[in-house]
Amino acid sequence: MKFDVAIVGSGLAGLSVALHLAETRTVAIVSKRALKDGASNWAQGGIAAVLDSGDSHRQHIDDTLIAGGGLCDEAATRYIVEHGREAIEWLIEQGVPFTRDESAELGFHLTREGGHSQRRIIHAADATGNAVQTTLEEKVHAHPNITLFEHHCAVDLITSDKLHPAKQANGQPKCYGLYVQDEQTGQVHTFAAEHTVMCTGGAGKVYLYTTNPDTASGDGIAMAWRAGCRVSNMEFIQFHPTCLYHPYAKSFLITEAIRGEGGLLKLPPEAGAAAGTRFMLAHDERAELAPRDVVARAIDFEIKKRGLDYVHLDISHKPAEFLIEHFPTIYARCMELGIDITREPIPIVPAAHYTCGGIVTDLHGRTDLPGLYAVGETACTGLHGANRLASNSLLECVVIGRACALDITAKEKGEVPYLPDWDESRVSDADEEVVIAHNWDELRRFMWNYVGIVRTTKRLERAQHRLALLKEEIDEYYQNFRVKHDLLELRNLVEVASLIVNSALLRRESRGLHFSRDYPETLAKALPTILTPPRRKK
Repeated sequence: MKFDVAIVGSGLAGLSVALHLAETRTVAIVSKRALKDGASNWAQGGIAAVLDSGDSHRQHIDDTLIAGGGLCDEAATRYIVEHGREAIEWLIEQGVPFTRDESAELGFHLTREGGHSQRRIIHAADATGNAVQTTLEEKVHAHPNITLFEHHCAVDLITSDKLHPAKQANGQPKCYGLYVQDEQTGQVHTFAAEHTVMCTGGAGKVYLYTTNPDTASGDGIAMAWRAGCRVSNMEFIQFHPTCLYHPYAKSFLITEAIRGEGGLLKLPPEAGAAAGTRFMLAHDERAELAPRDVVARAIDFEIKKRGLDYVHLDISHKPAEFLIEHFPTIYARCMELGIDITREPIPIVPAAHYTCGGIVTDLHGRTDLPGLYAVGETACTGLHGANRLASNSLLECVVIGRACALDITAKEKGEVPYLPDWDESRVSDADEEVVIAHNWDELRRFMWNYVGIVRTTKRLERAQHRLALLKEEIDEYYQNFRVKHDLLELRNLVEVASLIVNSALLRRESRGLHFSRDYPETLAKALPTILTPPRRKK
């Protein structure tokens, strides 16, 4: 199959790129599951942008830089913030039903979240991601130049040095598309494309507890790394402080807007005499409105210190009508589980939430590999630094998505050489698939225990040792057996886990989301951690 552009991933980044390109290019969107099964659809809080005269670009930039622990790229931050309003206006033009407020300047309700100095979060109640996804999906489905491939899993990129290694020995490789497996038939197809865009999201599934959907297995980061692209700041994994703690509620996130609207963190009954007391003021003067890393570490500290399984998030002091209007999704889901948030607190725990690092890109989404772009959580533009500021991620998707599309459309159309079919002539069906399930479980457990919210060098070295053994085992499996969805994801997760651990071992300080007991101080100069693949070092 041949397209002008192949986009891997169907979240806000992928759909934004596709819609901006589709007037002049043929576009393929490859989605591991249905379009809605990505992290964008799950986003509750909203999108941060300067939309009120009482706010300013400077304030939004400063809030981002402070949250980012001194590691944000200021030029990237300024570019994305300054293009925020036009990104929101584009979404409004597409028909996204943001919550209205006729008294507001733009006519939409703005809320505030932790780390923000102003109300600047435009939202659609507490299900912004779903509203945005649903709207853009309708546009994508209706466009004749966009072809959707749902339930298709990307296998690997096709690069010129793999096609003609002798010719490419000293030249710059180029990306010409990728191999994609149809999950229903098991057949691997060749997708030829002059431009390939990775919009595959993050890598939350590398951890045992995560707010991410099952699709978040770091596929784009792993594929780009194997193709020779640098990655940056992979040690900065954001743990969302408030994930619902309940045996029947998998990965249900409780938006930061709950704390932004007055929600309080308290100790649960299991804390004995201290039950019901607030604890955030003992950790940070900003209390519940401190940035996510501070709140997550504080909750982790209280849980471990007191031997708790969870803490409480209480907003029951607010009027019931207010809560039901502003947080209908959370209210309904909690009620299904027997928790009435208008009368009682919500049990919560931290969980892996956002990958702040990723494939190194510029502000057009260009990677080190010509022909390959990356947009959204899978990329590292420098916006998020050592800790992402709440609701900046969806903004980045739209702003960089548009810039990526403009860069592609500015180029003259070229030719893609003949690409060979996927070769399965020397492999067989797997003999014992239990190996995949066992290794998947082991990986996520030791990453949670050794590479979690608080780290030590010994824990990281243990993880590094286990990863080396796992990688060897999985590579052997990949070489000898037909590829399947679980194997492809596990292969990518092990690759990304190694990048996280190796990045963490290189950072000999504590900064933002990376906290090391062995190096608790923050160095005077903030520098990104950049890893270069072996094939680029030659």
